Amino acid sequence: MRVLVTGGAGYVGSVSVERLVAAGHEVTVLDSLVTGHREAVPPGVELVVGSVGDPSVVGPLLARRRIEAVLHCAARSLVGESVREPDLYERENVEGGEALLEAMKGAGVGRIVFSSTAAVYGAPEETPITEDAPLRPINPYGDTKRRFEEAMERAAARHGLCAATLRYFNVAGASAVNGEDHDPETHLIPNVLRAVETGEPMTLFGDDYPTPDGTAIRDYVHVEDLAEAHLAALELTGSSGPGLLVANLGSGAGFSVRVVVDAAAVVVGRPVPHVAGPRREGDPPVLVASNERARELLGWSPRRGTLAEMIGSAWAWRQAHPGGYVQ
Repeated sequence: MRVLVTGGAGYVGSVSVERLVAAGHEVTVLDSLVTGHREAVPPGVELVVGSVGDPSVVGPLLARRRIEAVLHCAARSLVGESVREPDLYERENVEGGEALLEAMKGAGVGRIVFSSTAAVYGAPEETPITEDAPLRPINPYGDTKRRFEEAMERAAARHGLCAATLRYFNVAGASAVNGEDHDPETHLIPNVLRAVETGEPMTLFGDDYPTPDGTAIRDYVHVEDLAEAHLAALELTGSSGPGLLVANLGSGAGFSVRVVVDAAAVVVGRPVPHVAGPRREGDPPVLVASNERARELLGWSPRRGTLAEMIGSAWAWRQAHPGGYVQ
């Protein structure tokens, strides 16, 4: 299969590229490199620097590489930034995505997998969250992801697109080659590890939630497990027929912030400097996704679901790349 991976120089995209190449697929990467890293693209994989919203780049690329399917990982993905700059998120996540769909239509590419987010659910009333839960995003980031899902659904109904959207919360861990290198970094596990490295305490946002230890519970998926789900969904679009498949990728249980901190201390062999702070506005006590549909339709379940595996692989990558991708 000839696959275009948008955002393939980013954290999730690069590990997904690794998995696709290992499975024998012919991969091309399209990435603006605004947040991605040229060094994350494997040797032998063509990297085209450009935006998914630029038809002068995307259309010719799809035709030249005779692309058969798209894995769409490119997106702006910081909640705080989306609140400050909603027009930017509208332009890149929605309008850019719609331009990608139009270019696919023009090139006759009929298969797409969208790396979405469980943020489309907002603050759900029940947990674990199922795919039938109402979509009520509480920030512009989640709303733009929801709206692109709707655009895919329209394209499936009107043009016979075979599409899948995978919704997940927190991605963690690293492969042996690629890991997490963001600026700014907003994810818990890399910030925990940074606190260990620098000695500067990290903040636990809220220790008075109605949970067993008072800290919020969140869902985590190992980045290599996510890459395997992307591969399974791409393969499924080749046989499922037109329409939009929706599946959550979750643990079904989740871990509290304090449990993550304690697990990291065990992995690195020393305490994690931290302080307790107030809750952040809008943070629900528990966010955990069901994975029953992913098991049923994709044959997927997390194989690296322990904190020891997620934190351990992230720590190993950081130790091997103390300056991130720029050594």
